[in-house]
Amino acid sequence: MKSLKYHFELMASYNQWMNVKVYEAASRLTETDLIKDRSAFFGSIWGTLNHIVVGDTIWLKRFATHPSCTTSLREVACLPSPTSLDQIVFDDFRSLYEQRAFLDEKIIDWIDKLSDSDLDYVLSYHNIKGVAANKRYSSLLLHFFNHQTHHRGQVSTLLSQAGEDIGVTDLLELIPEETHV
Repeated sequence: MKSLKYHFELMASYNQWMNVKVYEAASRLTETDLIKDRSAFFGSIWGTLNHIVVGDTIWLKRFATHPSCTTSLREVACLPSPTSLDQIVFDDFRSLYEQRAFLDEKIIDWIDKLSDSDLDYVLSYHNIKGVAANKRYSSLLLHFFNHQTHHRGQVSTLLSQAGEDIGVTDLLELIPEETHV
């Protein structure tokens, strides 16, 4: 049976793979198309892409407080803290794409360095409204990857509405074939 860590490694790879597909499709659009309000949670493709970076940054900075993660997430911990969930952290596409790629590399490296026992840790943190919480690290990782998938799904729809098809988005594409059944 595959470990819980294996599944998080799979999700980290999936996250990076999908972000490349999304950003490549978005790069083919004009700035007008990117910022057009399409009545999504965060308005536009641009607003939603920024929100995913904001959400990832907030969570990675929290995850960096885990005693085993201070080294692997050091560079992320030093990033400025977003002030709101709808903050536009980058005004140009290239900078946003570079930050997305940077975060995705850090996510893969961080997950790779986690141990199964690290996943059982209870993380104490404050949400963006300042409310204290204590939750199991593995459960927070599930939320982290689910949040990305949720909003990337919205971006996929918005890109489709703008005439861009990002192709296959199924996690199944990255699940290896098993040779021993």
